[in-house]
Amino acid sequence: MGGDHAPAEVVHGALLYARMAAEGTAPAADVLLVGDAERIDESLRALASQTGLSYPVRGIEVVPASQVIGMDEHPMEAVRDKRDSSLVRCVGLVREGKAQACFSAGNTGAMMVACIQILERVEGVKRPPIGTTLPTETGGYCVLVDAGANVDCKPSQLLQFALLGSVYARTVLGRENPRVGLLSNGEEESKGNELTRETMGLLRAAAAGPHLNFVGYVEGNHVFEGAVDVIVCDGFEGNILLKGAEGTARMILTSLAAQVKAEADEAARAVLKQALARLKKRADYADVGGAPLLGVNGVACIGHGRSDAAAVASGIRQSVVAAQSGFVEAVRDALRDTQQVSGSGL
Repeated sequence: MGGDHAPAEVVHGALLYARMAAEGTAPAADVLLVGDAERIDESLRALASQTGLSYPVRGIEVVPASQVIGMDEHPMEAVRDKRDSSLVRCVGLVREGKAQACFSAGNTGAMMVACIQILERVEGVKRPPIGTTLPTETGGYCVLVDAGANVDCKPSQLLQFALLGSVYARTVLGRENPRVGLLSNGEEESKGNELTRETMGLLRAAAAGPHLNFVGYVEGNHVFEGAVDVIVCDGFEGNILLKGAEGTARMILTSLAAQVKAEADEAARAVLKQALARLKKRADYADVGGAPLLGVNGVACIGHGRSDAAAVASGIRQSVVAAQSGFVEAVRDALRDTQQVSGSGL
């Protein structure tokens, strides 16, 4: 029931995923749609035929919830007061073992609070960060950790962000030995501030273990080159980087669209249209689907509030892959092994 276009787009996204799973283009998984059962069922009936599926839809189950957390509600109060909300019930299904992952395009703060309170943190994790997948020039992706959950971080927390991002890149994105970079204002070791310089020492010590391939500082203008698989920073810097990148991409797309419209030559306009379509696809958050909350006892992905059906389907796929990857157990192993290598660094 969360997101700007719920429940129709969320239901449609689940149907798209069900079709992909039936066709073998996505991992097989049952989807539990949590919320207003009557409204969800209406959407299922109306959209099933459009998606090429018959009703009732195999692999989709409705779980009733009587409340909804609004996008503008205070996260802590909403989670406390609305225990039968779709968002809280959704996270609770993972805690109860009735689901292996949860995805929501609803209130981001409420999703974080619910996950931390209900799923709880993996032992040793101080502040779970949000990981965001960004496209790179090489055609692949890198992970930005933290993308906005935590500000005013300590070096030991950034070390944990590095480990969590590295494990995610390895287990979910398939990077064999993820390269980890620390966001700074220069590549030289003399650059950075007190936080990054202290974190640099911890990351170098932890790199002696088996779970962290630390390659040094990375500047903001090199983030999208593909030279690193994980970019580590606190949530204040990460959110600025993310929003700045989104704004830049929007400006480029808008400028290119204007150029397409103004081009008089039909052949040239066709070429520009193709370039615009390719660029839009690379910059489209719908291909990624969501941002995982790392460091909790379960797989939880947070979708954009504007998520359409394609973005929801991608978010479900991302959640399924993460659940099947053994990510959470791999996090526990990495924290334990790194603690042994770096001593009190964690």
